Amino acid sequence: MSPKHIRISDYDYPLPDERIAKYPLPQRDHSKLLIYNKGVVSHDLFCHLPEYLPGGALMVFNNTKVIQARLHFHKSTGALIEVFLLEPALPSDYELIFQATGHCSWYCMIGNLKKWKEGPLTRQLQIGAQQFTLTIERGEMHGTSHRIDFSWDSPGVSFAELIDVIGELPIPPYLNRATQESDKTTYQTVYSKIKGSVAAPTAGLHFTPEVLASLDAHGIDREELTLHVGAGTFKPVKSTMIEGHVMHTEYVSVSRHTLDKLLRHQCRAIAVGTTSVRTLESLYYMGLKVMKNPHLAPEELHVTQWEPYDTEAAAPPQEAIAALRDWLDSSALSVLNSSTQIIIAPSYEYKIVKMLVTNFHQPQSTLLLLVSAFVKGDWKRIYRYALDNDFRFLSYGDSSLLIP
Repeated sequence: MSPKHIRISDYDYPLPDERIAKYPLPQRDHSKLLIYNKGVVSHDLFCHLPEYLPGGALMVFNNTKVIQARLHFHKSTGALIEVFLLEPALPSDYELIFQATGHCSWYCMIGNLKKWKEGPLTRQLQIGAQQFTLTIERGEMHGTSHRIDFSWDSPGVSFAELIDVIGELPIPPYLNRATQESDKTTYQTVYSKIKGSVAAPTAGLHFTPEVLASLDAHGIDREELTLHVGAGTFKPVKSTMIEGHVMHTEYVSVSRHTLDKLLRHQCRAIAVGTTSVRTLESLYYMGLKVMKNPHLAPEELHVTQWEPYDTEAAAPPQEAIAALRDWLDSSALSVLNSSTQIIIAPSYEYKIVKMLVTNFHQPQSTLLLLVSAFVKGDWKRIYRYALDNDFRFLSYGDSSLLIP
C-alpha cells in the first residue's frame, strides 16, 4: 500500500521550546536513553546502551563529517550575502572537490539573493603566511539552488583548507542561536571522517570512545558507511498529504567490505540514526535494480522517493545485497557511490534494519514518519513517555533504542 495519502497532521505532538536542547550535555554518553523493546518502554543512560544489544549483532554507523558550509561575503554597498554549500557541481565528486585547488563549483543556497543581482563578490583571505583573494560568481539555477563558481589565486590552497578558515558550521535553525566555537567539536560524531554533510547524523553524537570500546567488549560488530546529510533534512512538510512533499536527494558511499559484512550477518543490522537507515534500506532496492539489469551505471542505482512502494519486493535481502556486491565486482569497483531519495513512511516494510538508535524528531517531519513505520505506528506512546520523563529533544537532545 502506498503511504501517499497519509496526513502529516496525524504526526504532530506538542513540543515546547524549553524541551529543545540548545546545547549538548558536557558528557556525550550521559544523555538519557529511552528503550522501546517490543512495546515495553523504559529508560537508562546512553553509556549503558551495549547492555541492551544482542552479542554478535552488526551495528552500522554513518561516518560523514559536517563541513563549514556557511560562507559570508560583503558587497561594496555593505550588504551581507550568505552562500550555503549544498552539493558539489564541478568536480561532482565530494573527495575531489575538497582537494580542488584554484577553482571549483558548488550548488548553493544564497541568503539575501535580491541584493546580489550580478557581478563577482570577493573576499581577502590569509592561510598561514599566504594572502590571497577568493572570488565567487553566480551561475545558472539548479532546482531551487544556484551554481556558484569559486576561484582563488593561491593554487597551493585546497578548497577544504579554504572553508576551514572562512566557513561557519551550520547548526540546525531551530536552535535559534549563532554557531559557537564549541559546536565545531560537539556537532561532530567522534567517528566522523568523510567531509560532505551540512547537518550531523545526530544519533551518533552520543557515542564516545568508551561506548565504542564497550560495544566491542560486548561482541558487537561495527561497520561504517557514508550518507552526506543535505539541508533538505530540515525541510518542513508543507503539503497536507505526504504525496505533495518532495524528498531531497542525498549521496551515499558504501564499500564492498560493508556489503560482505552485511551478508555475513544475514543482512540484519542495528542502524545508528535515520541516515544509516535510509542508506541500508536503499541498498536493498539498488540490489533489485542490478538483479534486473547488471549493466547499470552507479548513478542509475539512484532510489527514487516512491520506489519502495511501486516495486515488487521480489527477492530476500541476502539475494539483493549479494547481487549488489557481484555488480561492484563486475564493474571493478570497491566502493558503491550513488544517491537516494527514499521516503520511509507507515506501510513500509523494513528489509535490513532490525533495531534503531535515534534521537527525538520534530513534529510533522519525515523522520517521525520513518520512526512510526519502524514501531508499527506506536510512536505516540514513545514520545509521550519522553515528554513525561524530561527527555531533551532534537539534535543535541537525548536518544532512544527502538526494538520493534
